[in-house]
This record gives sequence, structure tokens and C-alpha cells, in this order.
Amino acid sequence: MKKIKYSWLAWGAILSLSASTIVLACDKQAAPMHKTVATDNAVAAEHGFFIVKAAYARAVPPGQPNSAVFMQLQNKDQQAHALVKAVSQVAEVVELHNHVNEGGIMKMRQVAQIDLPAGETIELKPGGFHIMLIGLKQPLQPNAMIDLSLTFEEGTTVTVTAPIKEIVAPMH
Repeated sequence: MKKIKYSWLAWGAILSLSASTIVLACDKQAAPMHKTVATDNAVAAEHGFFIVKAAYARAVPPGQPNSAVFMQLQNKDQQAHALVKAVSQVAEVVELHNHVNEGGIMKMRQVAQIDLPAGETIELKPGGFHIMLIGLKQPLQPNAMIDLSLTFEEGTTVTVTAPIKEIVAPMH
């Protein structure tokens, strides 16, 4: 019985040391170039000319293959820029999308970029521009978080950690 206790103790010590090493290696103070700040279930990230506010992903029921991410994108520069790419490990494919009215019917379409006029904030929201997560690799459960990397046309990448929120449709 003592051998078994010793073995479990040894494994526990090894796992503790491993976890400590990983935490130290991933120290946020050592993270270069951008910052991520969480406040009141809204995450803001800032890098260079770009500020990301109020980012969140839509929770989906089990088996649902797709979801969407919404946020506010602010361009602090005096010239226009564009969001050209988004990447997340939670989906097979991540695309930039918009809803368009074609003959009185709302349709969702992939877009090559989302323009950010100089000095303005663009809102990615349901029924407008948004980021599609296609082929989810895991369920998106409320109150969990996902990471998303946003790339702009001039090469800047901003990493955002967004909460997953349950969206309830309004009653009519």
C-alpha cells in the first residue's frame, strides 16, 4: 500500500512541476505586442491602430455545426483599414460574412474584407457583418471562452479572447 501512495505522490509532484513550468512559460507579462483585458463579460483587445470591444461568440446547442462571433472594431488611424482574416481553433473554417437583402430576402454572404473607415468604429452584429465559425470542433457552451485572431490588411494581428453567450431571440 505504501508503494501505491508513493507512486501517486510522485506523479502528483511531476504534474505540479509540469503545470508550474507551463504557467511560467505562458506568463502574460512576457506576451509581446498586444493586450487583452476582460471586463464585465466583454473582452477588449488593443494593438496599434485597432481596438476590439464587446466581443462575444454565440452559444449553440449540441450538434449545431456553426456559430458566429460579434464585436465592435475601432480604427484609431487617420487612414482606412480593413479586417481581412479571422482564425480560431474552435472551428474548421472561419469566414468574414455579411447579410444582404436580395429581392426582399435576407441572405448571408462571405466577404473578402470588412472595411474600417479612418477614425470610426464598425459593429459586427447579428443581421450585419459578423465572423462565421464553420465546422465547430467543440460545443460552444455559455460562459466558456474562445480565442480568435484577427488580421488586418496591413499585417497587424490582434488576438481576442471572447466569452460565449447564450442569445435569446426577442418575443413578438
